[in-house]
Amino acid sequence: MATPDAHKPSVLILGAGFAGMAVAHALERSGVDARLSLVSHDNFMLFTPLLPEVMSGRVEARHVVQPIRSAFKRTDFVMGEITGIDLVQRAATIRHPVLGGVETLQGDQLVIALGAATTTFGIPGLEERIWPLKTLDDAMRLRNAIINALEGADTAESVAERRRLLTFVVVGGGFTGVEAMGELRDFIAEVLHYYPRFSADEVRLVLVEGMDHLLGELPDRFGRMAHEQLRRCGIDVRLGALVQGADARGLTLKSGERIDCEIIVWSAGVRPPEVVSDLPLEHGRGRTIAVNADFSVPNFPGVWALGDCAQVPGAEGKPSPPTAQFALHEGAQLARNVVAALAGRATSPFHYRSRGMMASLGCRQGLADIGGGHMLRGFPAWLLWRTYYLMQLPGADRKVRVGLDWALEKIFSRDTARLRGWGERQAAERGKP
Repeated sequence: MATPDAHKPSVLILGAGFAGMAVAHALERSGVDARLSLVSHDNFMLFTPLLPEVMSGRVEARHVVQPIRSAFKRTDFVMGEITGIDLVQRAATIRHPVLGGVETLQGDQLVIALGAATTTFGIPGLEERIWPLKTLDDAMRLRNAIINALEGADTAESVAERRRLLTFVVVGGGFTGVEAMGELRDFIAEVLHYYPRFSADEVRLVLVEGMDHLLGELPDRFGRMAHEQLRRCGIDVRLGALVQGADARGLTLKSGERIDCEIIVWSAGVRPPEVVSDLPLEHGRGRTIAVNADFSVPNFPGVWALGDCAQVPGAEGKPSPPTAQFALHEGAQLARNVVAALAGRATSPFHYRSRGMMASLGCRQGLADIGGGHMLRGFPAWLLWRTYYLMQLPGADRKVRVGLDWALEKIFSRDTARLRGWGERQAAERGKP
């Protein structure tokens, strides 16, 4: 990587999710006289709130990503897998995916923003059976699997096998799980007319949540309203239900109940990547990095962490929630602290209160916490959800493309094409179609 002005201090940012990108953007805007470097395993930033809509085909995959190289004017980008982090030297070992070479990058300031990955908590059989929804590849492979199940059900001779293929389970009743179930319901409802050999009555949608209410990040009454809306859309919601295991024919709950199914969407747990969880430092919940209120990592000067891979002190002593809203504000504050540290000034703690949270529930219905304990629900909440995330998309071109996707769905029917090539090799290795 070219390093002009080598005498300048350097900032090395690991990860290009909402948090890492927010740090880099804020540093560029600050005009700090430093060399900025950003490392990520993909050369784009993924707008994760719209992943369920990619899964359902409502939005095109390329419309929810922002190429990193075009996003910055003076930040060097390196595409590579981060295989090791040296906290003392503030360095990272990078394996380049194209040529396979290995490189070590070092910074005067090191920012760790590596997000989180799906975890199944060691539950027997889940690793081989679930379909996560964390990456673009996850969304496209899940879409293919859903279409496969519909195609299989259309030709199944056994009633029991057809019912199994038409049973779709989402595990996890947080924002991702609820929105994925809503999109799954809408997609199946809109394409059923292409499959004349079975009816809507044979489709079964099950949402499994271990807590006693949905949307645990919101007050209980929001969860109750979400439960009621999903029930009206024909979704079987199981609360207080824990998964015991899974096999090739479905999953088993700890209550002993058996659910035969083909598709198990998993949104019930995440953890930091191993390169983070194995670091020799103080860890927080789920092996996240425990940081000070200013995002600095204790005992390692010049090292910072934020986003889903960090436990950031928040309001009332509780950790800040792992949401895009918080990641963006964390990134802006951390950038200010990095600038202060480079100038020898005191840093500032992170203070931010949520401006509200929203969820799309399918059937053009939604819920929105608009602050002060007030709730918006139904179609207005769904419209607010769409408007907010459309405005949050990076770049005018992405806003226009997604807006057109949403407009065109009013004119044309859903597409049931199974586009081969997305993760085909990885899926084959896992024994999935």
